[in-house]
Amino acid sequence: MSIEITVPNLPESVSSATVASWHVKAGEAVKREQNLLDLETDKVMLEVPALEDGVLAEIRVEAGAEVQAGDVLAILKPGAAPAAAAEAKADSAPAAPAAEASPAAAADNESQSPAVRKLLSELGLSASAIAGTGKGGRLTVEDVKAYAEKGKSTPAAAKYAPAPAPASPAPLAGAREEQRVPMTRIRARIAERLLDAKNNTAMLTTFNEVDLKAVSELRARYKAGFEKAHGAKLGFMSFFVKATIEALKKFPVLNASVDGNDIIYHGYYDIGIAVSSERGLVVPILRDADLLSMADIEKTIADFGTRARANKLTMEDLTGGTFSITNGGVFGSMLSTPILNPPQSAILGMHGITERAVVVDGKIEVRPMMYLAMSYDHRIIDGREAVQGLRTIKECLEDPAKILLQL
Repeated sequence: MSIEITVPNLPESVSSATVASWHVKAGEAVKREQNLLDLETDKVMLEVPALEDGVLAEIRVEAGAEVQAGDVLAILKPGAAPAAAAEAKADSAPAAPAAEASPAAAADNESQSPAVRKLLSELGLSASAIAGTGKGGRLTVEDVKAYAEKGKSTPAAAKYAPAPAPASPAPLAGAREEQRVPMTRIRARIAERLLDAKNNTAMLTTFNEVDLKAVSELRARYKAGFEKAHGAKLGFMSFFVKATIEALKKFPVLNASVDGNDIIYHGYYDIGIAVSSERGLVVPILRDADLLSMADIEKTIADFGTRARANKLTMEDLTGGTFSITNGGVFGSMLSTPILNPPQSAILGMHGITERAVVVDGKIEVRPMMYLAMSYDHRIIDGREAVQGLRTIKECLEDPAKILLQL
């Protein structure tokens, strides 16, 4: 009996997903819990595992298609032996070129799925020249790719290729090429939220600079012992998180959010840490950061980075947050204006650390300096709170004992 592989229930607030990529081809044997494909939502990547051992008999939705919860993605035949798997794979292999294909395989380009139409267009091929292995003789992306590869490696295949286009001049040196690609779901979501922040908040930014000599000396003195004791590297971020929490405690409006005509003051500190990944910027949340040790903060942030790069962050990781910290310094930024992460009302921007000549007690010294930026929603936060909040962060970092003593 065949099993339908369907789109799982999507996280709350997510209405649809896009088939990002298949990891198994039709006809291949699979193991229970093996990941068959990735689904991309506007927040996280979801894996769809095999429900039983067997053979993936049919793929019904190609990469690039939009799907909703409950849609059938593929058909799995459970319990198939390896020999049966090989036979199923042979049956699903691309047939001979169009001259030997059944009439059911012939169809024009417009009748194909969007992913197949796009690939046919890119390769300059005609659907009627390719034998389809999909339902009712329809083409799959694998059919088109296999035909194209066969055409490259088999001279005889040239007779099945479409007639060559009229000769055209070769591109001139320095020709200005263009490429149009659709936004990924997460990129489209980021764009939507950035526009929302720009259009629906009264965003301003205040700046300051911090001397990181004291923090740098602490790290140099204790980083080896810290890593040995806790199994985590002692970075700068844990100092910034702790300093930020002290500022939020002194100025609670920086930890607040707007809901209509109300201001919600949060009695907890869930700090979002911006993490860059290939899919775009994501902001996982350090829950109850005020209760975490510096070792816990460093371990959690390292874990966020690892899972973000592997597309393993969950909706729970990304939901909520009362304040955010973003570090453009890891990319070499000297100074920038961080944008708010609604419904939060403030965000701290860190930047690169540069040795600069500064005046200390009337003398010129070279110190490791960083520019800080705090963007805030002026609808509920006045300049006084923003400026003094940022100054509190600066003072805690320049005298880390204040973090320990909560001064």
